[in-house]
Amino acid sequence: MRLPRTPSFRLDGKRALVTGASRGIGLACAAALAEAGAAVTLAARSRDALEEAAAAFRAEGWRADALVLDVDAPETAGPAIEAAGPFDVLVNNAGVTRPAHLVDTTLEQFDTVMDVNVRGAYFVAQAVARGLLAAGRPGSIITMSSQMGHVGGPKRTVYCASKFAVEGITKAMALELGPHGVRVNTICPTFIETDLTRASLSDPAFRDWVLSKIALGRMGRVEDLMGPVVFLASDASALVTGASLLVDGGWTAA
Repeated sequence: MRLPRTPSFRLDGKRALVTGASRGIGLACAAALAEAGAAVTLAARSRDALEEAAAAFRAEGWRADALVLDVDAPETAGPAIEAAGPFDVLVNNAGVTRPAHLVDTTLEQFDTVMDVNVRGAYFVAQAVARGLLAAGRPGSIITMSSQMGHVGGPKRTVYCASKFAVEGITKAMALELGPHGVRVNTICPTFIETDLTRASLSDPAFRDWVLSKIALGRMGRVEDLMGPVVFLASDASALVTGASLLVDGGWTAA
């Protein structure tokens, strides 16, 4: 009997672009891809932070370089990505939130969240897709969405709107790019403890509310996203596209 073999989770020979890669979730995702064998381009706005991260990767024996990029400026980000590509894997991670009650939300808050989370993510994905199509190569586009792309949340009306939009964009892109062998998926985390979330999660009442919604009873850690991103980037998920991988500890199970 010839037994089937598990498809490889390795990414040797692949090039990956990770946005928002200088810290937190983006840095962890980039590390996971590099450890799996990919040559990773770390993208963010801060050159110093990127160079420090890339140097740390190279010290581990991983292949990494830095690309200074502002996803909020697609007129320059897109051409820069196309010039640096093609990339076999994209982790579209850059994102922001501006928690506010519906009645208190300002136009500036709305525009900031939508410009980065929706417009920025869209045009970064477009640039990577263009490179893949021009090269005739398959690929994997992964956008860091949120559980809030599937449920509502207090003081997160605009953030939810942006992540619901990302989920819709992902499904449409999966249909368009599927015939070319390019897969498009999202990862949807719950609250992850990072430098950016530490202030809000330090509020005991808010932290207790968050934990009450997570069936597994703990906050997320960046390490919780490293396996999922390698899975979606690799041949192990070769038939997965247009999907949302919820890494929410059971938040959306209720």
